[in-house]
Amino acid sequence: MTWQQLNRLSAAEIKDLQNRKLREFVRHQLPYSPYYRALFERVGLSFSDIRTTNDLQQIPMSSKADLAPTEENRGRPREFILQPDEHLIKKYAAKSDLAKIAWGKLTRKDVKRKLEREYKPIHIHFTTGRTALPTAFVYSEYDLMLLKESANRLLNVINVPRDAYAISGFPFSPHLAFWLAYYATTTVGMTALHTGGGKVFGTQKIMDGIERAKASLLMFIPGYAYHVLREAVKQHRDFSSVRYVVFGGERVSPGFRDKVRELLGQLGAHEVQIFTTYAMTESKTAWIQCSETSGYHLYPDLGFFELINKEGKRVADDAGGELVYTTLDWRGSVVVRYRTGDIAKGIEWSPCPNCGKTVPRVLPDIQRSSDVKEFHLTKIKGELVNLNAFYPLLSGMKHVEEWQVEIGKKNNDPYDVDEIRIFIAPKEGQNFAGVAAEITKAVHEEVGVNPTITEKPLDELLHAMGMETELKEKRIVDIRPV
Repeated sequence: MTWQQLNRLSAAEIKDLQNRKLREFVRHQLPYSPYYRALFERVGLSFSDIRTTNDLQQIPMSSKADLAPTEENRGRPREFILQPDEHLIKKYAAKSDLAKIAWGKLTRKDVKRKLEREYKPIHIHFTTGRTALPTAFVYSEYDLMLLKESANRLLNVINVPRDAYAISGFPFSPHLAFWLAYYATTTVGMTALHTGGGKVFGTQKIMDGIERAKASLLMFIPGYAYHVLREAVKQHRDFSSVRYVVFGGERVSPGFRDKVRELLGQLGAHEVQIFTTYAMTESKTAWIQCSETSGYHLYPDLGFFELINKEGKRVADDAGGELVYTTLDWRGSVVVRYRTGDIAKGIEWSPCPNCGKTVPRVLPDIQRSSDVKEFHLTKIKGELVNLNAFYPLLSGMKHVEEWQVEIGKKNNDPYDVDEIRIFIAPKEGQNFAGVAAEITKAVHEEVGVNPTITEKPLDELLHAMGMETELKEKRIVDIRPV
């Protein structure tokens, strides 16, 4: 089924499709996973027990704690890779495939090639490794086909013309953002410059590329995009050709959009659409908004989302809760009922009022799970502080040029209480005391703690963040002793 056909199906047709895809996947693919084979045996489940998405509730959920490698067990991620052998194939392969082999319609060479195409790992992505050792997720040739297809869908959702010229500032690395942007442009035949980000290409050359090529599509991590645009304004660059901006890797608040739009306006780009994406390494793809206010348009033939409450029980799609993801048609590394840790307001099934597509949409704003270890203020009511709040809060403040949060111990004493220190570079002409008071009030209301605010020169702060030297700038730094 083509994407054009899929995104016009009714909700009932989509749910029926997902049930059929789930049965096929769980019965004939999931048994090749060592992790899920052991899990089903442990809880007394048969793979044939899972017939519909409602039946998924019988399967215990997994999370990053099950997937991430440890110093003691670095091979954990391999348990999630589909690994068929002769015994498993005879037991779980689809009867149609076995019949072709039995009747000689597939030669030994054909069978070997088919297995290699579907299951042999040939491409690897890694999680960022902030909360644990970097976790590998592998792709087979079959997966790369799906990656290209989902990348094609991403650009289709935002309706970017094929004759657009794209500049990608995503950092060059074995991470999803760079490769999805790469495959998105190559699959649709769009001319693009994949710079590898500031660490590889450098900010000056990226600005040159945007200006000289008259790029109309920019794809960046939000924080680095803001840095590039700010430098471009200082140099009086002409970015009037820019029409589309796609952000990935961080949450984007309305306030941050306004700041980006203001900079683009100063560069001559006055009619720009700014889109954000939602993605995770474990899903192997990303989803995007079709407008700045719409939800993230899903690919229901490739994966299934459900919502759970704090007790871990499934709730209605309009109730809001934690997103739990299940693979429906990938190979290589796969997850089933995987807790993302991300909180959504709901999943919408009615046709999109902006583009008319009927695929389900995860509603914004998604509350991303913390990328930093738990911050426990033991001597301040024993509260857990939500570090996610700092991204939209500080990035959206119009008087703040740049910022970084540091978590440490008071007086640098390992036995004292934890404290939050915020380093800021106010916008030119702004009074530091006034900006600091604004931040203190906002952080106290939103996060519930009183931070220490310190002013830093912009150049010094950019260096501390690794804006030009790191693959991704260091926004939140935890310097507490382990």
